[in-house]
Amino acid sequence: MIQLCNLKTFRLVHSIFSCTFASKTNRVLVGDPKPSHFSLQSQLLCRHITSEISENQHNFTVTYLINTCALSPEGAISASKWVELKSPERADSVLELLRNYGASQTQISKLIRSHPKLLSADPEKTLLPKLEFFSSLEISKVDLIKTLAFNPQLLAASLRNRILPTYNFLRSMLSEKNVVAVLKRNSWIFLESHRKHVVPNIGLLRESGMPQPCISLLLAHCTPALMLNPEKFGQLVGEVKEMGFNLEKSTSVNALCALCGKNKLVLNRSREVLKTWGWSEDDFISAFRKNPLCMIVSEKKLMQAMDLLVNKMGWSSGMIAKYPVVLGLSMEKRLIPRCSVVKVLLSKGFINENLNLGSLLKPAEKQFLESFVNGYLGKVPELLSVYQGKVDIQDV
Repeated sequence: MIQLCNLKTFRLVHSIFSCTFASKTNRVLVGDPKPSHFSLQSQLLCRHITSEISENQHNFTVTYLINTCALSPEGAISASKWVELKSPERADSVLELLRNYGASQTQISKLIRSHPKLLSADPEKTLLPKLEFFSSLEISKVDLIKTLAFNPQLLAASLRNRILPTYNFLRSMLSEKNVVAVLKRNSWIFLESHRKHVVPNIGLLRESGMPQPCISLLLAHCTPALMLNPEKFGQLVGEVKEMGFNLEKSTSVNALCALCGKNKLVLNRSREVLKTWGWSEDDFISAFRKNPLCMIVSEKKLMQAMDLLVNKMGWSSGMIAKYPVVLGLSMEKRLIPRCSVVKVLLSKGFINENLNLGSLLKPAEKQFLESFVNGYLGKVPELLSVYQGKVDIQDV
């Protein structure tokens, strides 16, 4: 056992408790003497206490993350590798600031779990200016906190060097409303330099003849496409051209979106699903050219729509390929209510079986009601209730 038996050793211990420990080097600077001048006993004692203090600080961090930030023990231990709290004051101020901006405990936990270093950030100098800037945009506190919880790195990025330049760039081509939409859906653009990929890709589109309104449309609704490596983006543009799309038309923007990233995987799956319903490759390509985004709906949605239109309504698969827009329409709000009305009218012989699919499903609700509901209420009083889902077809 090491005993504190002289004044020199006592002063050493006192100095250890008052100094700052360097966890990486395990060296302690005490006054003028260098560590090499310590006695062996003093050095051993110093290392023992250093290790103990470091462990205590780690334990405090883990405890704080569990008790105050509601992290699981495993999550707290993992997060403690990225942040070391020596006292609760700054961390408490950070959490209070987040709460003032509407963050719930669940959202705070997600923020800290994803980016533990937030707890050691300066709430006044580092976090508040960014929160004030984002709040100055046309975004609600609820949406802002959701965005930050999804991408807490926004609070770590430089406001002056990264966030503001990106905002000004976006604002030069988009409305404030669309800039906020980009922030909510594709906030990563505020972390990556737009000059690296986005600017060169926009330059390529301009050289290829795409007008500014189409470029703005792509930037607002399919930002990830413009964030691709310029080489890959060039290949994507070439693919769209080869499929017969005119870059001067907005349909080409939808094609770029449909062929970008994970959407392409969905597109390929849609191709296979629709072939099981009798579509040829030419049918698929033709439908894709007419409405690219309708080809990237979920497999479940495709199966439900085709089952309703082909099996229950009796329309041919080939007819649906001519009107692919119907595959993107809501089952509950559009397809089922309208098909129910048509089913009743067909059963009573009031309309022709060769009804044009587009004239039935594409018009706005007001036009549909005028054409297929209001004019038949005298003969079928329950027709509006059928449309509203209040009366079953068999009860009419």
